[in-house]
Formats: sequence, structure tokens, C-alpha cells
Amino acid sequence: MSDNKFSKLPLSKSLLDNLASMEYSEMTPIQAQSLPLMLDGKDVIGQGKTGSGKTAAFGLSLLTNLNVKRFRVQSLVLCPTRELADQVAKEIRKLARTIHNIKVLTLCGGMPMGPQIGSLEHGAHILVGTPGRILDHLERGRINLAELNTLVLDEADRMLDMGFQDALDAIVAEAPKQRQTLLFSATFPEKIQQVAARIMQEPQLVKVESTHEQSTISQHFYKVGSNEQRMQALETLLLTHQPESAVIFCNTKREVQEVADDLHYKGFSVIDLHGDLEQRERNQTLVQFSNKSISILVATDVAARGLDVENLDAVINYELSRDPEVHVHRIGRTGRAGSKGVACSLYNDKEHHRVALIDEYMDIAIEPEALPQTSNNKPLQPTMVTIEISGGKKQKVRAGDILGALTGQNGIDGKKVGKINLFDMRAYVAVDKSLAKVAHKKIENGKMKGRKFRARILS
Repeated sequence: MSDNKFSKLPLSKSLLDNLASMEYSEMTPIQAQSLPLMLDGKDVIGQGKTGSGKTAAFGLSLLTNLNVKRFRVQSLVLCPTRELADQVAKEIRKLARTIHNIKVLTLCGGMPMGPQIGSLEHGAHILVGTPGRILDHLERGRINLAELNTLVLDEADRMLDMGFQDALDAIVAEAPKQRQTLLFSATFPEKIQQVAARIMQEPQLVKVESTHEQSTISQHFYKVGSNEQRMQALETLLLTHQPESAVIFCNTKREVQEVADDLHYKGFSVIDLHGDLEQRERNQTLVQFSNKSISILVATDVAARGLDVENLDAVINYELSRDPEVHVHRIGRTGRAGSKGVACSLYNDKEHHRVALIDEYMDIAIEPEALPQTSNNKPLQPTMVTIEISGGKKQKVRAGDILGALTGQNGIDGKKVGKINLFDMRAYVAVDKSLAKVAHKKIENGKMKGRKFRARILS
């Protein structure tokens, strides 16, 4: 383990002395893999969960890059929530205890602007904050990034989930092209890959989650008789697996409506997606499903095209697709990013030829299974609810404004806020169901961009 000692790294004596005083001697796996690369000036993507030691890793790197005598912004750390930004700033200050005159400033939404403006006028070496508030100060000329040498995106996946994509793009556009970029994310979905490709120079990927196995989809086929039996089988599967997030595929719009109506009547959290929906209704449906306010989405293949939902627990084919390639596409929506997914397919005697096509196409031996025993479980209810806000991009509303309105003075905990989705004239925010009324009042009674907005809780 001696190779994992901080003393083996080209860190200054003052940093090493401070690490020793904090009883940091051995590096965590993510520190051991990423710090040598970061100290060598490389752009790094670190995939690791909270508690992996990533904050100390990028903190030591940006402190090494710092020229204390230049009282200019040299490092910028972007975080999805105020709580995380406060935590990161606190850790950086601890790491920098033995370096004199370093100023670390936290800039987050939901906090008064006045004190932040005053602090910025006095200058800072390191800024830690949420994208919305950082961009706000940037656009008003209060932050100058001309001497920025290190840009850190912490919990990048959550920042994108919360709707900060536009703000991130605008901030990166203001940063010098010659800089080091460090990106940390618990997951590495396609949208994070796209961000990395756009803003980083030959990034080195460091992944420490050795427990993550290759994506695995467990397929199950069940033979049914009548349509009534098919519906009963669907209900049994949902009650047995209790998916937090599941898509049920049907072949026709009429079938979609019938299945959704039946599940709704039986107490399931369900919404349908079909070709007759207007764009605003479609957006709202997808928002509620992707932010975990609705557990079950019933859809046709055409309506579900372009559906991008992470951590989908299950896919159920209420009827088999006529095309085996479509079947593969359907079930491939679960079991992503190293997680395990379940794909259940129902079929009757008339659909044997479709089973044979899938069997041949996927080169698997398909045998019908016995359905699970009827479950005594009650339909799973989501823990989140969606609030619709009567303002969006056209009104200059940003994710940071919404987060600030919710978490500001006497506000709710940022950890209870989920995805934020912005459209031209509307915005949607997911909050913990137990805090729905409180969150609704915070938005209705508060102000964003100096004005009031109407809000409603979507059922």
C-alpha cells in the first residue's frame, strides 16, 4: 500500500504537512488513480460515488495549480446544489489551511446577492457554486475568468438532470480554452460523454466502481390466454417486481389507452404516451415519468421514440413487437449504466411466430415461464411529485432560480429537490411528495427574476 501514500506525489511540503495533520496518509482508489494524472496537467473524468474521496483529489490538484500572489479567479468548481457547494468549499479550505491568504468564495442560488457582490469586489482565488448563480454574476460582469486554469464539474450527471445544461455551456464559453477541466460523475451516460467530448482535451477516464458489472438484462417470457389473462399477468408482474420506473409497450394507441385506464383504476401510478398528444402534453408526460413522479409509462414504439430515461427498472412487452429488432430496442432501455434490468414479455398462441423470430434474432432459447404467485403487494407509489411553473426560458428562468426559490431562506432541503426541466414558456421541478405543498407555496409566494410566477402541483 506504500505506493498509495500522498507523500509519493509531487505535492508541496505545506500541503503534505496539512494532509498529515488531517491524518490523510493513504489515498483512496479514486485519488490514487486520478491525482497523478491531474498533477500532470491532464483533463480527467472521474467516475465515483459520494464518499470516494474525489473532493480531496480535485482540491489538491487545483491548489497545486494556484498562484497565491495573483489575486484573481484561478479555479472554478461547479456543483448541482448549495449543500454540495458548501461541503466542497469547506473541504478545500481545510486542505488549504497551511497556505496563507487563499480566498475560497461560495456563490449559490437561494442566498442574498448583496453579500456575494461585496465578496466578489474584494476578489477570490477559488469560486465554488451552482451554475445558475455563477452565470448570473458572469453575465453582470462581476466575475472575470481570464486567468482561470482549472474548471471542475462535480456531480456532473446530477447537474444535467437538474436542467443546468444551458448554464454550463454558457459558463464554459466564458472560460479560457487553455485550461485543465476535471469532471466527476457517479454515472457516465451518453449525455455526459457528449459534454466531455465538447469541453475537454483528450480526457483520461478514471473509474473506481469495480463492483459495477456489465449491463445485464434478465429476460422472461410468459404465455397467456385471453386478453383478461394478459391484463392480470401484467398486474401480477408489476406487483411482484415493484419497479420504481417501468415502460409498458403496446402495439396500438387504443391498447395503450385501455392498459393505462385499467392500471389507473387499480391504483397504479401510470401515464400514457401516444401520437395524439400535443407537444406540451407530451413534454409534461415525459417530464413526470423521467423525474420519478410517475412510476409507469404505457406507450407505443412510435410515441416512445427518443425517450431518454435513466435507471429504468423494467420493460414489459404487453404484446410482442412484430419486428425482433424493435424487441431488442425496447428491452435495451433497461439495464443501462452497469445496472441490472428486467424485461418481461407476454404472448399467446397466435404470437408464437414472433417468439421464434426473437429466438433466432437474439440467438437465445426462449422457454415460457410460470407467472409469479399473485402478490399481496399494493401498487408502488412514487416518492416525488412535479410542480409546473408558469415561466421558462423566454422569461429567463433558470434551474438555479428555481432551486434558489425552493431552498432559500427557511426553504426546503436541496436533497429533496429532483430534476428541473426548462421549456420556453414552462418549467417543471420534482420535489419530495411530503413537501409538495410547502414547495408550491415557496414558489407562488416568492420571486424569481424579480417577479412572481404561478405554480401548480401536477396530479
